[in-house]
Amino acid sequence: MVPIDLRSGVLIDSDAASVYVVAVVIIALFVAFIREWRPPEVSAALAVSVLLILGILKIDDALAVLSSPALATIASMFVISAALARTGAINALTRFATARARDRPIISVVLFLVSVALLSAVMNNTPLVILMIPVAVTLAREIGQSASKLLIPLSYAAVLGGTCTLIGTSTNILVAGIAAENGLEPFHIFEIAPLGIVAAVIGIAFLVIGRRFLPDRMVPSEISTLESTKRYIVQAVIEDDSPHVGKRATDIDAFKRADRRLIDVLRGDESLRRALAEVILQPGDVVVIRSPVAEILSMKDKGEITAAEAERLQPLGAPRNSIIAELLVVPGSKLLGRPLRQLRLRRRYGVYPFALHRRGANVTERFETTPLMIGDTLLIEGAPDDLKRLVENEQLVNVTEPETRGFLIGKAPLAIAIMGIVIVGAALGVLPIAAMAAIGAAMVLVTRCVEVEEAVQAVDWRILALIFSMLAIGVTMNDTGLVQLVVDAVAPVLQSLPPIVALAAIYILASVLTELVTNNAVAVILTPIAIGLAVTLGVDPRPFVVTVMFAASMSFMTPIGYQTNTLVYSAGGYRFSDFVRLGAAMDLIAAAVAIMLIPVIWPF
Repeated sequence: MVPIDLRSGVLIDSDAASVYVVAVVIIALFVAFIREWRPPEVSAALAVSVLLILGILKIDDALAVLSSPALATIASMFVISAALARTGAINALTRFATARARDRPIISVVLFLVSVALLSAVMNNTPLVILMIPVAVTLAREIGQSASKLLIPLSYAAVLGGTCTLIGTSTNILVAGIAAENGLEPFHIFEIAPLGIVAAVIGIAFLVIGRRFLPDRMVPSEISTLESTKRYIVQAVIEDDSPHVGKRATDIDAFKRADRRLIDVLRGDESLRRALAEVILQPGDVVVIRSPVAEILSMKDKGEITAAEAERLQPLGAPRNSIIAELLVVPGSKLLGRPLRQLRLRRRYGVYPFALHRRGANVTERFETTPLMIGDTLLIEGAPDDLKRLVENEQLVNVTEPETRGFLIGKAPLAIAIMGIVIVGAALGVLPIAAMAAIGAAMVLVTRCVEVEEAVQAVDWRILALIFSMLAIGVTMNDTGLVQLVVDAVAPVLQSLPPIVALAAIYILASVLTELVTNNAVAVILTPIAIGLAVTLGVDPRPFVVTVMFAASMSFMTPIGYQTNTLVYSAGGYRFSDFVRLGAAMDLIAAAVAIMLIPVIWPF
C-alpha cells in the first residue's frame, strides 16, 4: 500500500477492506482504553499484534517507528528529569515556595503552584507530580487545610506548565514529531510558549480561587496522622502452659482493648493474619499487638490481665515504635501488577498492610489478592525504618512526608546547567531537540548527577511502549487510507464554514477523547487527521496541529484522562465528581484561550 500525501490530499492507493479493519481495530482499542480491561500499553500492543498478524501492518514499517525522534527525546527527558530530582534542584525550589506557609498561606499556595508549572515546562509531568505529592500534603498541613484542597490543583498546575514548551510533556514532543514526518516545518522549543503561558497564568489564578470549592476529604494520609504515633508493635510468645492456649485469638480481652489491636499471629514461618478470626492459639504461637504502651507486660500493672497471664506471655525483643504511612504506587514501582499476598511484606520488611485505596474508595474485599495499579495507595503500619526500606526498595512514594533521602546537592548547579544547555541549544537550533536531549542525558550520566541504575528506573517504559504501539497504528492509518477517508467524510460539512469552526471542532473532539483515553493515543490518531483536514480546507495545517497538541494535554475533567490526575485521585481521597466540578471549568477556560489565541499566533 502507498502512503497518503497529506500535503496534496491525494490517496494513491487504498484497500477498502484494510481500511475498515483498521477502523474496527482502533474503535476496539478505544473501548479497551475506556473500559480498562488491561493497561493501555498492553491493549495497544495487542492491537499492533492483530494488524501484524493480518498483514495490514508490515514488520518493516513497525520497526521503522523505533527511529522516531519522539521516542529518543522522551526517554532522554526522563533521564534529565531524574538528575534534577536526584541533585535536589527541585527540592530547593519547593522549599523556597513553601517556606512561609504559616505566615502567608495564600502566597505560599501561589508560589507552590507556579513552581510546579515552571518545573513542568522543562521536565516530564509524571515524575514531577510524584515528587510534589508529599510536598503538597505537608503544605496543606502547615496552612491548616485538607490535602484534598491542594492535590487536584497540583496535577492541574503540572498540566498547565507542560503546555509552555515543546519538552513539557511527551504529548507535545509526539505531536511535533508526527507533524514533522508529515512535511511541516519543525516546531522550536518555545514556539507554543505564548499560548501556554497565557493559559497557565489564567488557569493558576482560577485554581487559587477555585480550590476553595473542593471538598474537605478525610484522605488516608490525614487519617493516619490522627493515629497516635506513640504506639508500638510488640511480639509475644504463647508458652506451653499459657491460659491463652486453646482460645480464639480475637476473643482474648487483653488483645482487643480500644487502645490496642491484634495485628497478626505467627505460627512458625506462617502468618495467620488473613484468617485471624478463626485462629485458635497454640503453644509457640507469636502474637503481634499494636499497643500504646512500651511493653505488653505493662498491661499487668493496669489490672487488664492476670499475673498468671502476664507470666506466660513473654515479649520477644524490644518493642518498636509504630506509625501508619500512606504509600503511593507510582509508575516504575516494583509492586505494579502484583497482589499483596505475593509480596510477603511482613516477612521481608516487618510491616503490615491493612487497607488499599483505589480511585477514592477503600478496596475492602480481597484487597490482598487484588493486583496493584498506578495510583493505588496502601495504608501500611510498621516501624519508621522498616517503612523507609520498603519505600526505597520497592520504589513507592510516602505521601505522609516529603522525600528524606540524601540529595547530591553539590551537583545541583551542574544538573541545572545541563538542562539549560539543552534548552538553549534547542532554542537556537544548534541541533534538533532529540539530539540535544540525548546529549543532555549523556552529560548527566557522565557527570554522575544521576547513576545509571537510577536513570533506567526513571524512564517510564510503559509510556514508551504505548507511544511505540500508537505510532505503529498511526502509520497503518496513513498507509491504508483511513486518514483520508475520515478527512473526506468531515471536510464537506466544514468547507462552507469559517476555518475557526473546523479548528474548534478538532479541539472539542481531542478534548473529549483525552478525558476518556490516554492523551498520547489521541495525539497520534488526531494529528494526521487534523493535518489532512487543514490541507483539504486550503489553510495552513500548523494551527490545527497546535490545537491537537494543546487539547490532548488539557485533561482536567476526569481522573483517568491524564496520569497525574490518576496519581492524586486516591492520594487525595477524591470522588469522581470532584474532578468534574473543578475540571469542567478548567476545560472551558483552556478551550476559550486556545480557540481565541491559536488563529492569532498561527494565522490560517
